[in-house]
Amino acid sequence: MQLKPTMCIRRRPRGRGAGFALVEVLVTVVILAIAALGYAALQLRGLSTNSSAMWRSKATMLAYEAADRVRANVPGATAGQYNNLQNPAVVAACTLTNVCTAAQMAARDFSQWRTNVSNTLPGGSGVICLDSTPDDGTTASPACDGTGSQIAIKVFWSERGTPARFVNVVRP
Repeated sequence: MQLKPTMCIRRRPRGRGAGFALVEVLVTVVILAIAALGYAALQLRGLSTNSSAMWRSKATMLAYEAADRVRANVPGATAGQYNNLQNPAVVAACTLTNVCTAAQMAARDFSQWRTNVSNTLPGGSGVICLDSTPDDGTTASPACDGTGSQIAIKVFWSERGTPARFVNVVRP
């Protein structure tokens, strides 16, 4: 006797397990989306911090440039030509035939430096002054008291609407 093959299709009864794989996929997609948003927020925070570090680095370089200019003009520094430089003055160009005095060199140094500061930093400005308490002041009021034995180089700029300051002290 020969048996006939019969086709048996068994159907699973629908019950509590129906659609379970779809729910798993949806939960996985939601978790991955939240993780991706967290990663994007982390990247934006990193970019913001890097931007702040870049501006501070540029301000530091500009302050050290001004300090080098003061140290290069020893007669001007000892004569007090750098004691209160807050507004750039128009000075004649120094050449081999038109030699500048120490005061003219100080004014020229400040004018060139201040131009660099305003061109490099957002809302950038700076002062060079004699100050006994150098770590104070704002762009509008640099708070130079004119006393003490140290020359303060104050660099001011604005980061996303927040005022920032870097101060370098030079003792000529």
